[in-house]
Amino acid sequence: MAEKLEPAKVLYCGVCSLPAEYCEFGPDFARCKPWLIENAPDLYPDLLKEANEKGVDNVSDKLQSVGISGADGAPSSSQTGGTSKKEEVKRLPGGKVKKKERQEVNIEKVVRNKRKCITIVKGLELFGIKLSDASKKLGKKFATGASVVKGPTEKEQIDVQGDIIYDIVEFITDTWPDVPERSIFFIEDGKKVQAG
Repeated sequence: MAEKLEPAKVLYCGVCSLPAEYCEFGPDFARCKPWLIENAPDLYPDLLKEANEKGVDNVSDKLQSVGISGADGAPSSSQTGGTSKKEEVKRLPGGKVKKKERQEVNIEKVVRNKRKCITIVKGLELFGIKLSDASKKLGKKFATGASVVKGPTEKEQIDVQGDIIYDIVEFITDTWPDVPERSIFFIEDGKKVQAG
């Protein structure tokens, strides 16, 4: 009879929970290094040499400066660069960082039915302006219909009937002084052009 095979024993990392031989491909290999040196020195002999050369204390100091949090779960002052100002970074699935939206107003002219024009204003809400109030003021100033609608990106925008693309810049800067002229852009043929 053939010998009964026993299941393979796999050593899992105590930090990232991957098999120890796959830690280098994991999300944060630097945090796994001290655990690997202690529990699986034969898998990564280079780490053991590095630890012997620099000393285990130096390696752990490096890891703390890379981003291991303190006992309370908050980063220590050495990790934040000694500043008290916290940067709020939103993380998306997969570890991607969400970029903060730039404060800019985009104005675009869309032609429909070969004669009718609609001027689209996007980004006024980033300056703290209520879009419903802005659409009323735009409608009164230019004697046209203006409404707040959801655009293709599910963000609200103001649609103003008529071709007022060049007159609207002066109106926006006069009515809302918080909006500087350098942050107003025209979108012409898919390209962004600064107003003024």
